[in-house]
Amino acid sequence: MRSRISVDEAQDLILDAVSPMGSETLACAAALGRVLAEPVASRVTLPPADCSAMDGYALRATDLSQAGQGSPARLPQVFEVPAGGSAPRPLVPGEVARIFTGAPLPPGADTVVPQEDTEQVGEEILFSTSVKPGQHVRPAGEDVHAGEEVLAAGTPLASPQLGMLAALGRSLVRVVQRPTVALLSGGDELFEPDEIPAGGGIVASNAYALAAECEAIGVETRNLGIAADRPEDLEAFVRAGLSADVLVSTAGVSVGDHDHVRPVLEKLGCEMIFWGVKMKPGFPVAFGRFRDGPLVFGLPGNPVSSLVSFLHFVRPALRKMSGHRSLFLPTIEATLTEDLEKRAGRRHFIRVHLERDDGGFLATSTGNQSSGVLRSMAVADGLLDFPESSTQLRRGERVTVHLLRTDLLSRG
Repeated sequence: MRSRISVDEAQDLILDAVSPMGSETLACAAALGRVLAEPVASRVTLPPADCSAMDGYALRATDLSQAGQGSPARLPQVFEVPAGGSAPRPLVPGEVARIFTGAPLPPGADTVVPQEDTEQVGEEILFSTSVKPGQHVRPAGEDVHAGEEVLAAGTPLASPQLGMLAALGRSLVRVVQRPTVALLSGGDELFEPDEIPAGGGIVASNAYALAAECEAIGVETRNLGIAADRPEDLEAFVRAGLSADVLVSTAGVSVGDHDHVRPVLEKLGCEMIFWGVKMKPGFPVAFGRFRDGPLVFGLPGNPVSSLVSFLHFVRPALRKMSGHRSLFLPTIEATLTEDLEKRAGRRHFIRVHLERDDGGFLATSTGNQSSGVLRSMAVADGLLDFPESSTQLRRGERVTVHLLRTDLLSRG
């Protein structure tokens, strides 16, 4: 088992141990946020025929070759082609057809003149300008041809992709399965929010924060509850989580007298891959796996340490298992507004506020960086990446920030 490794080493070890899940078939209406397990090829050509891009009149461009403001062309309207309909017969030279957006061009027509560029006089339509063939016409196959690959395997499904699938006549789609996560809290001092005794106690808030992160990336969770600080009690809870794809335990992964997670896991056959990551907050992070069971993450008990560790280690694993290729939090470059110092040897993630400045961002610490101050995480916009080997960052330096709020990127 490795110990006291860097953040990058820990991420590499985790991702090397993780593979995408199998696949399943879902209704497209239920596939938002999922990832395609196989490429999607079109069975149809879209549009299936040359069609009108405007409401107006379909005709031959040559019939308007002499049209002008002083001498408009006067052509009879002989029939109408509604959207979803078809022409009753081909157009012959010197005729026009009323046509609506999306309707197929009548045989013999090669262009469309918008309604607003015409004038109707009785049964005739007046045209004051000449036109080119193909004007306001969507050619057959402009969108996609039958047999053409439209969406590649590994594509996340958002509204444009689901709309495309519907346009192709697809009601079902093959997607990567999502992992299930079992969340375990540990400690005699922990209580559910509505069960705090009169003498006081600590709310098991980690399970709620981590469940929310899982839900944000579309992963199903199961809260196993709070295990007491006894090996036999913890073992029963761990066994209850072995049916999940990933087991996440908060607290009990350090080296105190009541930190029983590691020995219990090893007793049950878990191979521990690493323990301890050179980062702050979040040093006591553990990772392992059962041969025929779940991946296991042991996270610190302090609320900020637990959440930061989850974001850097568990979240990427879950996204890879779900089929995503973009695994990590998005990052931006920002300008630091204050001096920061630390000891070398650990990579720090500083909670910061972000504000826009001349098209860029300014990063300012949220204040108290104690791993128990959850409020500093609740008001943070991002995590400033303070490199392991560095001891100081100066005001005005450009720094990397891992975004906690991606809506900041869309602000004007």
